Amino acid sequence: MLERPPDGHWADEIAARLADRSARHVISTGISPSGEIHVGNLREMLTADAVRRALRERGVEARLNFVADELDPLRHVYPFLDPAVYAPLVGRPLSRIRCPCARHPSYADHFLEPFLASLDTLRVEPEVERADAVYRSGRMTPLIVLALEGRARIAAILRELTGKEVGDAWSPFTPICGGCGRMTSATVRGFSVAAASVDYECACGTRGTVPMAGGGKLVWRVDWPARWKLFGVTIEPFGKDHATRGGSYDTGVRIVREVFGGEPPDAVPYEWIRLRGRGDMSSSRGNVLSIARMLEVVPPDVLRYLVLRERPQRTIEFDPGLPLLQLVDEMDDAASARRDDRALALSRAGEFRPTGVPFKHLVVVAQAAGFDPERIREILARTGYAQAPAEAVRGRVEYARRWLDGFAPDDLRFQVCEALPAEAAELSAGQRTFLARLAERLREGMDGPAVHAAVYELAGELAPLPPAELFRAIYLALLGKPRGPRAGWFIAILGPGFCARRFQEAAGPRS
Repeated sequence: MLERPPDGHWADEIAARLADRSARHVISTGISPSGEIHVGNLREMLTADAVRRALRERGVEARLNFVADELDPLRHVYPFLDPAVYAPLVGRPLSRIRCPCARHPSYADHFLEPFLASLDTLRVEPEVERADAVYRSGRMTPLIVLALEGRARIAAILRELTGKEVGDAWSPFTPICGGCGRMTSATVRGFSVAAASVDYECACGTRGTVPMAGGGKLVWRVDWPARWKLFGVTIEPFGKDHATRGGSYDTGVRIVREVFGGEPPDAVPYEWIRLRGRGDMSSSRGNVLSIARMLEVVPPDVLRYLVLRERPQRTIEFDPGLPLLQLVDEMDDAASARRDDRALALSRAGEFRPTGVPFKHLVVVAQAAGFDPERIREILARTGYAQAPAEAVRGRVEYARRWLDGFAPDDLRFQVCEALPAEAAELSAGQRTFLARLAERLREGMDGPAVHAAVYELAGELAPLPPAELFRAIYLALLGKPRGPRAGWFIAILGPGFCARRFQEAAGPRS
């Protein structure tokens, strides 16, 4: 595995090591499209792409290879599938199962197509290899022959590194049964190098012969090192589960050298991306965030930066709520002590335009203005952001609108009532007195801190009424709900004059 130099961005450290070894590199990645390919899956692709970018900056030829493992079998009826339809299909290759929505050529394509479209938006441009096509083409056939002939050596490697014995019926090749279509219940009974075929017997009662080219595939621990040899892979990021002692990387190193006559790639193991409050993302458990969905609420550069600012060995805790807005602001603010400028450079996807306006502020401003562009500009100018670039602001407002629809906390999602809301009838006498007094103190031009200070001064004067009740009165009068954005800041955004009139109305006699 790669050693870590003392300084620099991790992608540059890796690229520097690789550049010293060769002027050409192949970086490989792969995903089994058994379910929605989510934000958590991005770590592998973006890690690989960052290394490729860093290599190319050094004048090193670097190709990015992506293997769609569509020849893997459907292993379970996942929660998002209809059991009546898919239970009989368990064990069949994903590329040879019907699409869940009937709009794609196969089950695999149902999940691959939106993922590949998202990669295009993220400016990741891999050379896509579809496993089914690779096997059908015959490119894997010489390696299948080596694996079948080297079965005893592979079994010994697995025993030595994992401590597990493989049974007498075990084979490194899994045939696809011509009867039931499954690749999980057939036993290899023999093979012919001359005919490039494999004889099998299936649990369904079928006996037959399949071609090595497309009639099955190598098991994972053998298929992976075979791909290293086939594609000439020199470096590969992969999940930490494969990097454990005796794991598939360890066995792959021995198999590629001793069976296929190749060399293993440098390894970049990575930690998972966790969804805050819900744990590791997993499509099989339904604990996912769609890449396409997240690209609706933030520019693609932001998702890249989310991954690239952290070393692969560190877990990423992802929260699409307020922390996502803070991440955007970190990228937007050149003076931020947290910003990693090198990670930002590697994250460029061509769409991130700094606004100079904190995203949370823009979220509140946009709602306060009813998303009217003229009113947004007026409020921004009044709150200190007159120089914000109009085009960048317009784009960011659209992201804000979609973020509000799906990920905003309740107290940040609101609509300013055009008239005094009916909920203001709940105000107590003490709350009405407070609103009347606050209305008297509000003056045009007051900023958020000044309004905030006025609220707390009045709270002291009107004790023992707790501050929480005073803030509740503000939100009921303006929004018809008990909570909202930070009060002083919010009143400054809406305009002290407007708020003073509303508070006076709320404090007046009630019928």
